[in-house]
Amino acid sequence: MPLRPAGGELLADTAYDSNTARDDLAGRDMRAVIPNTPTRKYLHPFDKRRYKKRNAIERMFCRLKDFRRIATRYDKLARNYLASLCLAALVACWCR
Repeated sequence: MPLRPAGGELLADTAYDSNTARDDLAGRDMRAVIPNTPTRKYLHPFDKRRYKKRNAIERMFCRLKDFRRIATRYDKLARNYLASLCLAALVACWCR
């Protein structure tokens, strides 16, 4: 039994724009929100408004990587790392 529900779409950068990746996502019943590479001959439609929301996730990871303990993963145990991650997220949210 999975711990979380399966996602319905994948937001990715143009580096992941390939027919193989798109076919794999279609096989998993997922929608690809990936902009087309400039060299693509046949363009695939994607939701530009949904793709812009990906920026918020990238900024969150950038804020968390400011904490050295999180970026280098000093903790050996997963529970300690998760606790450090939660504290870093709380401090990053509080300082914002």
